[in-house]
Amino acid sequence: MARDRNPNFLNGVPELLVLQLLKDREMYGYELVQAIQAATGETIVLGEGVVYPVLHMLEREGALRSRRQTVGGRSRIYYSLTPHGGLRLAEIAQSWSRIARAVAGVLGEPRHA
Repeated sequence: MARDRNPNFLNGVPELLVLQLLKDREMYGYELVQAIQAATGETIVLGEGVVYPVLHMLEREGALRSRRQTVGGRSRIYYSLTPHGGLRLAEIAQSWSRIARAVAGVLGEPRHA
């Protein structure tokens, strides 16, 4: 039931997750797909059709850099965060935290009759 794990309000979350996971080490696309699934306890499952367009967009905008490497006879493109990507991550993470706190506050408020 991917629908239960990927609700419609996740717009922008793939970008946040990609940037955060690339903060500490470079990865290739499918590795990111697996890392997102593992890091979220399989709550968020994004396919390659979601992750690759995000990677390409972030690279075009200067938030990521890429390098091609052959591994086991296969060519892989590894992505890493640029300084611009680090700033973008901080901005997006701050916004997401503010939204999450606001939603948590609403969920935690007692209901009025």
